[in-house]
Amino acid sequence: MISVRNILSGLAVAFAVYLAARGLSWGDDEPQYPVIIFATFALYLVATTLCTFWQPRKSDREAHPTPRQSRLPRAAGILAIVTAAIVPSAISYSAGPGSYTASYATWYLGGIGALMTIVMARRRPWMAWSGTVLLVVGSIAWMGLDALALGLIGSIVWVFVAQLLVLSLDRAARDTSQLANLQTAASAWQASQVVRQRERRVQVQEALAIAGPVLTRTVANRGVLDDADRLEARIAEGRLRDELRGPRLLDDAVRAQLELARRRGATVTVLDEGGLDGMDEASLAIIRAELADTLRTSDSDRLYIRTAPHDSVAVTVVGRSESDGGLSDEDAVDLWREIARPTG
Repeated sequence: MISVRNILSGLAVAFAVYLAARGLSWGDDEPQYPVIIFATFALYLVATTLCTFWQPRKSDREAHPTPRQSRLPRAAGILAIVTAAIVPSAISYSAGPGSYTASYATWYLGGIGALMTIVMARRRPWMAWSGTVLLVVGSIAWMGLDALALGLIGSIVWVFVAQLLVLSLDRAARDTSQLANLQTAASAWQASQVVRQRERRVQVQEALAIAGPVLTRTVANRGVLDDADRLEARIAEGRLRDELRGPRLLDDAVRAQLELARRRGATVTVLDEGGLDGMDEASLAIIRAELADTLRTSDSDRLYIRTAPHDSVAVTVVGRSESDGGLSDEDAVDLWREIARPTG
């Protein structure tokens, strides 16, 4: 499949070869050492092809996500610098005295400039500028200031513009990534708000289902309640507290045992402080079943059911019974049960 990247890479190589091909057409003004020109052309062609198409190893691309994943391998960059150092002197030497500014002897001004532009586009700015400096030094050493008018300034401008474009693209990529992260966070926040709203609606519906009958009777009796109504009101209040403070501890069996404990006069406190976070439904079902069995055999006057932020303990159940004729902080502990976290 032909990609835009491959098309652009092919155009870059074609343009570089076009610039270098001028060095092979010297007409009647034959250079002193044409073999050196052919060798230099081959070196330039190899360096340009490698700098354009050589991709980093897969591990390097994974370590440096886009846009750094297309960064030029160091070996190719070094080859480009070596080419920039050799080509000007090799071409000028092979052209011979008096031909330093001939058309076939000046192609490297644009050719090396194009090569350094490719190196810059592959995100090796120091290598690109090092090669450009070598081009400036080598061309001026052989041609003098005439090199500026023959294309040296244009090559420098190409490299500079390439660096500006790379910086702009990298900044745009960072901004796009930040916007994508913000959008993802906003979507996650919105989703969490929708879930919370749904949970609130469910809790309100459950509260109305629990407290609705009691409130209806209270209004109908104008606040005058008998013992049975007061018991139902206390049980309804306890169920509401359970649903708000420890919903992950509850299922039908646990709710039934909590209601039985309250009907016999026990004070029950259920509290989930985050000890069950991240636990799957199967593990919660095991914990709830063991909690229901524990409550079924309990006859304590006060029950405290709390989740435990412990590596091995999921829920702690503590039961106290009155001593000296009344409930106090000195009550005897007649139930202590630690429900372990399910494993496997």
